[in-house]
Amino acid sequence: MTDLSRLLLVRHGQSVGNIAVDEARAAGAHRLDLDHRDADTPLSDAGRDQAASVGAWLRDLPADDRPTVWLTSPYRRAADTAAVALEAAGYEATLIADERLRERDLGILDGFTGHGIRHRFPEEADRRDRIGKFYYRPPGGESWTDVLLRVRYLLTDLRGRFAGQQVCVFSHQAVIMSFRVALEQMAEHDVLRVDREDPLPNCSVTGYRLGTGSLELERYADTTAVETGRAPTTREEIADEDAS
Repeated sequence: MTDLSRLLLVRHGQSVGNIAVDEARAAGAHRLDLDHRDADTPLSDAGRDQAASVGAWLRDLPADDRPTVWLTSPYRRAADTAAVALEAAGYEATLIADERLRERDLGILDGFTGHGIRHRFPEEADRRDRIGKFYYRPPGGESWTDVLLRVRYLLTDLRGRFAGQQVCVFSHQAVIMSFRVALEQMAEHDVLRVDREDPLPNCSVTGYRLGTGSLELERYADTTAVETGRAPTTREEIADEDAS
């Protein structure tokens, strides 16, 4: 099967949820101070600036490197990042929302900090410690491997529909890390180490280019676009139980 010629993966810009996570941790709170569901979490002002910076970077790509297919998670923070970036790039393009790119569902743990989970759901905290971050599935939610199955299914579709084309995806941290597992055959301990030691900054770009028969990693967690646009670079080491 002919592969994609290029794949760009862009994490969403800083969201008000990212800020709420930092504030809740600093305060030792059990829950995030948010009044809307995860799917509706908007970008912060800094997040919109980051998205515009990514758009300017996309605009300045050589013509042969510009994406021809655009996909986004339907979650607001990713979809708004994509819309702002496309507007800043000046591209008139169709943006395809695909639910397989949505954030990992945390089930009953949604909205709780790690501290709050250990207080409210100690048995789940213990089960997660025993099973490990990669395979643990919270009640009503998804494990990382559940997200990985979504990504593998999506990649099969993309290769069938858009072979030879350049695809740009706007999504979330766990989803982008799942692309790395699927494309690079990363082992559990390797992807968790990277996620722990070098977590994805907001609006960072991870890219693959077709090499000898397969897509090869070209850049990971690259913040060149944000830095060039003089938007703030933001990142957080997000606990598995927290919102992102």
